[in-house]
Amino acid sequence: MTRKLISSGSEFEAKIGYSRAVVEDQLVFISGTTGYDYSTMSISDNVAEQAEQCFLNIQSVLEEAQCSISDIVRIRYILPNRDDFENCWPILQKWLGEVRPAATMFEARLLNDSMKIEIEVTAKKNSPKAQP
Repeated sequence: MTRKLISSGSEFEAKIGYSRAVVEDQLVFISGTTGYDYSTMSISDNVAEQAEQCFLNIQSVLEEAQCSISDIVRIRYILPNRDDFENCWPILQKWLGEVRPAATMFEARLLNDSMKIEIEVTAKKNSPKAQP
């Protein structure tokens, strides 16, 4: 059994005691990912734009874990305002339309009021292509 920790470099990982992702054998567990653009250290005030950035951030972590978006088997969406979820659907379809992982959305306050969506992912390396 192998275990690899992936860090985003955030100071909060050490302060709070978590990793951006944990790779355990073939499974990749990505912690809640928000819509921060780490290249500019900014966040959009638009929920759909934040969802897009979440997926860009998740894709980067998956690549470091040697897998891809198509390997996602479970996804959780957390929004402080459930009414915003439908605005994200086109982004979710774009990224996951062919993948179709098991999914759950729930409403909860997030760490910062500027965050409008947080996404948590579980992936399995080398997952076979989905069958409808």
